[in-house]
Amino acid sequence: MTAFTKDTDFSHLADRVLDTSLPRAEWTHEAHFALALEILRHRPDLAGGDSFRTIITRLNEAHGTPNTDSSGYHHTITLASLRATEHLLDARRGAPLAEVLREAMAGPLGRSDWILAHWSRDRLFSVEARRDWVEPDLAPLL
Repeated sequence: MTAFTKDTDFSHLADRVLDTSLPRAEWTHEAHFALALEILRHRPDLAGGDSFRTIITRLNEAHGTPNTDSSGYHHTITLASLRATEHLLDARRGAPLAEVLREAMAGPLGRSDWILAHWSRDRLFSVEARRDWVEPDLAPLL
């Protein structure tokens, strides 16, 4: 069951991420995708990879999570998640965000290891992939 059932849940999440008041316990796999949905649909000025890098690194710092070559922000995972989310929104143009998120979490994206269908572990968890975009080596993303 999703914690995001109405549009205001998505905007409230985004506000708390942006002001770094979201508790670490609420920064879940589902919340990552809920944030992406909200920003892509309602705050596209924040949808660029560099904006997301700043947003997530600030939240990690507020949570006491270091952003290093082995911890914290991961650029390839972030951009892959944004692209997958954008693909969902394009396919479900106009659908309520809660519905799109519910469908996403019921499918492959609902699994935290969904990305390993596209990237090998070694490639995905390399320092290069953490810092910058690295193309998938197993299967195309979309």
